[in-house]
Amino acid sequence: MSKRRLYITILMLSTTISCWAGRTYEALKMGIVSDGKTLNTQSIQKAIDQIGKKGGCLQFGPGTYLTGSIVLRSNVEIRLERGATLLGSDNPFDYQALELLDKGDDRRNDNSQLALILAQGATNITLSGEGCIDGNGMQLALAIDSLHHAGVRIDPNYNLRRKRTSETMRPKLFFMVGCKNIRVEGLELKNSACWGLSFDLCEHLILRKLNITNRAYWNNDGIDLTDCKHSMVEDCDINSADDGVCLKSYHANSRCDDIIIRRCSIRSSASAVKFGTASWGGFENIVIDSIRIRDTFRSAIAIESVDGGNIHNIHVKHVYATNTGNPIFIRLGHRAGERPGCISSVEIEDFYAEVPFGRPDINYDLRGPEVDFFHNPMPSVISGIPEHPIEDITIRNARIIYPGRASKAMAYVPLSRLNDIPEAIDSYPEFTMFGELPAWGFFLRHVRNIRLLNVELSTHEEDFRPAIVPLDVIGFEQSTY
Repeated sequence: MSKRRLYITILMLSTTISCWAGRTYEALKMGIVSDGKTLNTQSIQKAIDQIGKKGGCLQFGPGTYLTGSIVLRSNVEIRLERGATLLGSDNPFDYQALELLDKGDDRRNDNSQLALILAQGATNITLSGEGCIDGNGMQLALAIDSLHHAGVRIDPNYNLRRKRTSETMRPKLFFMVGCKNIRVEGLELKNSACWGLSFDLCEHLILRKLNITNRAYWNNDGIDLTDCKHSMVEDCDINSADDGVCLKSYHANSRCDDIIIRRCSIRSSASAVKFGTASWGGFENIVIDSIRIRDTFRSAIAIESVDGGNIHNIHVKHVYATNTGNPIFIRLGHRAGERPGCISSVEIEDFYAEVPFGRPDINYDLRGPEVDFFHNPMPSVISGIPEHPIEDITIRNARIIYPGRASKAMAYVPLSRLNDIPEAIDSYPEFTMFGELPAWGFFLRHVRNIRLLNVELSTHEEDFRPAIVPLDVIGFEQSTY
């Protein structure tokens, strides 16, 4: 699909998805209590099921509505007025997991199928308004942790290093699978015990004007789109303890396709915008446009295929990143899958980034794990693997400022020892995965046809390393740095 066709598809989508036109039902008149103490799970679910028979809107006025998991039905809108809060219970037994209709691919089961808001196979669903959905994530996660230690609900994957339960045990804020025509707009969404908004195999999805704060616990992504199509994320403010917006592909026979992410502000203790790590099917026809990034520990933009997925026709433009640990990370590896995938036709333009000398997320309560080796400031990395290069990469009109201050006493890889840099073919992809690197601006390896056009690289202080080190690079065009 051409970029022009992509924009047409998304713009048509943005004008055709609207809330289901039907009767409005007031929550209080449906037996739902707003005192913040009464558990409303059954009464809310009963109202949703009733409204779903003919279609309509369940409207929550000001107040706090305590609930466990609720399942959305087709043709139902949940509307939260200003001052209304849907509050997640801190009792783990108030949550349920989706019984997935399609069980043919177990690869997607490495994260939680529990959530406060659930939906499967539904169409025409909307969550809107000026209210708040609060997952009560820290209290809920600590209660789950206590159940593990009490022997009541054992987590077989308990993380001994971080002293926490795994993702599979903790509810997300949203988990929707195989749904179509979804709109989430205007709300404040916060405090999940796990990922924030998670959509799997969904189509015609719009997330618009959302204020997302997901920093209550570990693995707190902002938005995760798994093998979704014809979707848009726009005008959102995201502050997350893990990846801000993450495109994933758990299904080998599917992919993320025809997606725009634009006009968003992202702060993250991991990566701001990330493709992967799960990358079985792949990512095609994706536009990332007008993103402001700050205080991000890992990469501003990370594009990764390590499970056999194909990444093609990616357009990133108008990115402004300050205080980010790494500007650009593009990696083709082979962690899983029958054969390596491919990365081709990636264009990054009008890109600005500033990299600090120290940790950019030092003021976070939950910070990403420290790198476990001494190193100088890391460059951007574009790296394939032997006999499987990354192809057709263009970076145009970019300015990237690095800190400098590299010291040979801290770490030193001279140009005479480039072959000592590990390939790490089956390793978890991360910009620190190769250890100390010999460049301060870009490290390029196993790349075919790369263009750095009007790319300005600079350092605040002196760095003894060269700005760019290419290794097994064929077809390298460069202007100004």
